[in-house]
Amino acid sequence: MTQQLLMIEDDTRLATMVGEYLRQSGYGFTHAATGTSGLAALHESPPDLVILDLMLPDMDGLEVCRRIKGQGSESPHTAVLMLTAKGDPMDRIVGLEIGADDYLPKPFEPRELLARIRAVLRRGGEASGGTAGNGHKVMRFGSLEIDRDARAVTVAGNLCELTSYQFDLLVALAERAGRVLSRDQIMEAVRGRELEAFDRSIDVHMGRIRSAIETDAKDPKRILTVRGVGYVFAKQQD
Repeated sequence: MTQQLLMIEDDTRLATMVGEYLRQSGYGFTHAATGTSGLAALHESPPDLVILDLMLPDMDGLEVCRRIKGQGSESPHTAVLMLTAKGDPMDRIVGLEIGADDYLPKPFEPRELLARIRAVLRRGGEASGGTAGNGHKVMRFGSLEIDRDARAVTVAGNLCELTSYQFDLLVALAERAGRVLSRDQIMEAVRGRELEAFDRSIDVHMGRIRSAIETDAKDPKRILTVRGVGYVFAKQQD
């Protein structure tokens, strides 16, 4: 079945070029020029992934992302790939904080866009029927349970909201509980893109994971920061 992509982008020329390239690569492609029409298209026929420009004429792209990913949304599991202004880290940080799965700075090469799309959709495919990985299917650390088959995380029976990428990051840490991992090692473990210089995206994702699984994200007990090195997932947890 052909995977469907929706691009919300007011630059019609860019959208036409991207659409032709992605159709040639085997994807279904729909374009919306405004945030309002994009949300309407998503409601009518939910795609597998949204390519979302943050600079839209009628609505802040971050608000569009919030509506796609927010609590009560009809499409919280729809993947979102943000297109951000090059050299503006705040947009990408905020976007990741509200649930975007990845970002790509403009201008970009179509091949890089395709690679990012494939990586995000692959993670989503694993979420709906991939392999469980090594070891037990359910990992338990005190009241925290990570079910790799269902790709679900619960604390004391309460479901935690994580993006597919954040789930992969949590599993990578949990599988190596007690080991201090650098940011590069964590990214390599989830087969993600290489870190850009001074890229804070991994820290943003860790903050989101902590908000979901920690009793107090400001005083974490499950995922600990090792200053100057990286992170460690605690073996012993309540």
